[in-house]
Amino acid sequence: MLQDLLEGAGRSVVFGLVGIGLMALGYLLVDVLTPGKLKDLIFVERNANAGILLVANQLGIALIVFTAIFTSYDEFGKGLASTLIFGLIGIGVMGFAFLVLDWLTPGKLGEVICTPDRHPGALVSAASHFGAALIVCACIA
Repeated sequence: MLQDLLEGAGRSVVFGLVGIGLMALGYLLVDVLTPGKLKDLIFVERNANAGILLVANQLGIALIVFTAIFTSYDEFGKGLASTLIFGLIGIGVMGFAFLVLDWLTPGKLGEVICTPDRHPGALVSAASHFGAALIVCACIA
């Protein structure tokens, strides 16, 4: 029993590290897609638009990781690989969704996200990120 508990705890740590790593990559994706430094936009300038987009991105990635772990293979290695692969796919799909939305809308979406005044484009972009994550979750399940 103790062996099973320790093994489960170890797996939780590894999956947690992978999940946090994927969320960090998602942060970097939003940072690349928006002009300026994301940390300054959100934590110094208190830009709500950038915050909304990052929240949707982080929740979407967390949901992908959750779904991949929840439906994971019985074998730890396969489950971990599945979580990593689907997480990376999710980040790529979110980035692509941002670029498609940018192409469909007037101006540059990244600049809209960085405006100091609240802009409905930020909500649309956030919904696009989260929707992309849900699509990947459906593929996993």
